[in-house]
Order: sequence, then C-alpha cells, then structure tokens
Amino acid sequence: MSSAPLSPQRLDRFARHIVLPEVGGAGQVALAEKRIVLVGLGGIGSPALQYLAAAGIGHLTLIDDDLVDESNLQRQTIFTTRDIGHGKATSARRWLSNFDDVLKVEISDTRITANNAGGLIGRADLVLDGTDNFATRLAVSDACVAAQVPLLSAAVGRFQGQVGAFAGHLPDQACYRCFVGDAFDAEDCDTCAEDGMLGAMAGWVGSFAALQAVRILLTGASSLGDPQWGKLHILDGMRTGMRSLSIAKDPACRGCGS
Repeated sequence: MSSAPLSPQRLDRFARHIVLPEVGGAGQVALAEKRIVLVGLGGIGSPALQYLAAAGIGHLTLIDDDLVDESNLQRQTIFTTRDIGHGKATSARRWLSNFDDVLKVEISDTRITANNAGGLIGRADLVLDGTDNFATRLAVSDACVAAQVPLLSAAVGRFQGQVGAFAGHLPDQACYRCFVGDAFDAEDCDTCAEDGMLGAMAGWVGSFAALQAVRILLTGASSLGDPQWGKLHILDGMRTGMRSLSIAKDPACRGCGS
C-alpha cells in the first residue's frame, strides 16, 4: 500500500528535513506513519518529546502517572508554572496540541507495571523509556520483548547519561535485561535517586535519544536509518564526550534468552 503524500503545509513545515539527502521526502512520510510510545515525561522525556514532535512522528502515546512539581521546571522543558499540580501526561498533550495539532496523541496517567505494560505498548513501532527506576525499566523491557517491539532506553544522573537501543525479540540481539540483569526488579530498588542533575545534561540525553529514535524509525526508508541494536552510548557532561559499548545477548536472560 502506497504512502499518502504530505500536504503543502506539511512539506513547508519539514522542508529542512526533506532537503537532507539522508532523510528526504520518503523518510519524512515514513516518520508521519510511525507510532512511538514515550514512557516517562520527565527530564529525558520532555526534550525528547519536543524533538520527536518536531520531527513529525505521526502517532505518539505518552505515559506518565506523575504530577508536575515546581522542582521539575529546572529540566522538564515542556512544562510551565501553570502546569504545577496538573498531570504530566495531560500537560504534555496540551503542549503537543499547541505545537502541532496534526499529530495523533494518546495519553495514559496510569503507572506502568509488568501487568499493564504490554497493553500500553503493543501497537508501537518503538518504545522510548526515560523513566527513573529500574523496576519500571525492566517491566517495559520485558513487555517490549513479548510484543516484539524495539526499545530505546535513556537514563541520566548528575553529569552522565546513557542511551541504548535494544531489540531482544530478535534472535541475536540483547534486551535491556541482558544489560542490567535481574537484581533491580524490586519496586524499592529505585537506585536512580535524586542526587542532583544539571538541567542541560538531561536536555542533551533527551535530544540525543530523539535523534536515535529517528534513526530507528527511518530504518528501511532512508539512508539515515540505522537502529544500532545493542549499542549503548555513554554521554559524559564533565569531560564533554561520548563513548559507546556493545551489549551482547545473554542466552540465560529471563527476558529474551532461550
């Protein structure tokens, strides 16, 4: 089935993408047809959402059960003082409707768990997880493997960030559980405790995660497409650099192993 062409207004909006040979018109049309689930609308999810929406990804599902707090405003860039006390998912949808009302948006303000994750992510082309605790991350990872949906996992703390792409449903590819193991499944294992964070560091991780999401979603549609499965990129804000690691599939992994 052929893809619907972009309207003149959409062509104008995404002109700077379309003139890139690595994206082009075919790539932009592909992005308009993709579905992404964004789990967590905090320091990573906020800037990631801004660039995912700006890229024209046509279907977005936003999941966060938290309320906006004044302390969030230092790094969670889609919220303002008027949003304090309101749900993050609802406030994010409001931001999206003001930014681009063509995009299709669904929200959930229910805490994502092992019991409901599958139903929330099942139709996605990609899940981007920017949550702040391992129990949630592992529940999302396991659900992605079961639903055969790729996962882009992003984390940040103080002056360091991590962004990795996982496709544990594929025979030779690792899942997020292959990377961290089983030690952090307990709900009280929130080791990403609040110990300070530079707002711009969260922005760097979120925008880099959005870039990686675009790469994944353009796979097969343009030359920019490159999922980089099993690659973990570590962003260092103190030394202003980045290094990359390869994560191998664990045959004994209870999330994706045999």
